[in-house]
Amino acid sequence: MEYSPLCPAAHATPLPPVRNKLLVLCVMLSLWAYTLYCCIGYCSTAPGLPGLSADPRETPSPRALSTELPNGDSGGFGEPDGGSSNRVEEWDEGRTLNDSETKKLPQAIIIGVKKGGTRALLEFLRLHPDIRAVGAEPHFFDRNYEKGLEWYRDLMPKSLEGQITMEKTPSYFVTKEVPGRIYAMSKDTKLIVVVRDPVTRAISDYTQTRSKKPDIPSFESLTFKNSTAGLIDATWSALQIGMYARHLERWLRFFPINQILFVSGERLITDPAGEMARVQDFLGLRRVVTDKYFHFNPAKGFPCLKKPESNSKPHCLGKTKGRTHPNIHPDVIQQLRDFYKPFNKKFYHMTRQDFGWD
Repeated sequence: MEYSPLCPAAHATPLPPVRNKLLVLCVMLSLWAYTLYCCIGYCSTAPGLPGLSADPRETPSPRALSTELPNGDSGGFGEPDGGSSNRVEEWDEGRTLNDSETKKLPQAIIIGVKKGGTRALLEFLRLHPDIRAVGAEPHFFDRNYEKGLEWYRDLMPKSLEGQITMEKTPSYFVTKEVPGRIYAMSKDTKLIVVVRDPVTRAISDYTQTRSKKPDIPSFESLTFKNSTAGLIDATWSALQIGMYARHLERWLRFFPINQILFVSGERLITDPAGEMARVQDFLGLRRVVTDKYFHFNPAKGFPCLKKPESNSKPHCLGKTKGRTHPNIHPDVIQQLRDFYKPFNKKFYHMTRQDFGWD
């Protein structure tokens, strides 16, 4: 008599009820073994579930699980970059990171001038959906150049293809080494200079310094080497910055004049939409930031930003903007105007623009 190796009693001749039970048991054992075999094979090839990993080294870090916003914010969980730039980003219409977003070196830079209106221009530009700009001043080309371009690139916000990456550092315009350094990065970089009446600019510069150092000498005493002779101290930085033609000569050794846009600091206050139209055209952008974004604040004396089609309170620049200037003797003002007149005339000729400062 032969017996099955799996079911030794399958060919025996026990009573019918016993034989039926053994057959059922054999079938069940066979099905169980086949099911187990299939499960092992499937699990070895099936993709892992999202958020789960057999390897603890593949567990997402808390940083990877956070939501990063395009301008470098972390949705309220990271450290803010401070200043008024955060307030502008509150208007961000739900932009989210995309795998195609990368950090790029800036294609356009606001290079000057100090107390000319660079912060206002940057904030106006950051309203444009095709511009990604870092809020803080990097000071790469004048103070941190030895850290290298990759360090500089890492400061930039992530951007999509077609978006323009920007930064602003007003001291670039008056620093001798900067034109050559920017040219070495990219000879195609678009440059923007916000200029202002050099006399008013100097007083504003002094006012800012005095707010930090109240015990500094008077504006008049710093203006002159010899007040009796009316000899102006052109080495004082507050006055030196306003000699725009002298600084521009260095830039024109590297960049053609049509690659530099000169924005009027005065018109940026009286006609922000008009100046923004020029800036957007220069950058090759759609005219998105128009007059509907601006609300003039008579108390501060310059425009604030408002959300179009919204009744929300306009956003103004910080408390440091719109300080009250000290009263300067009219004779000193006139002497400074005479001092700057030849520089202004040359600057008008170089830029082919009359800014109306004389």
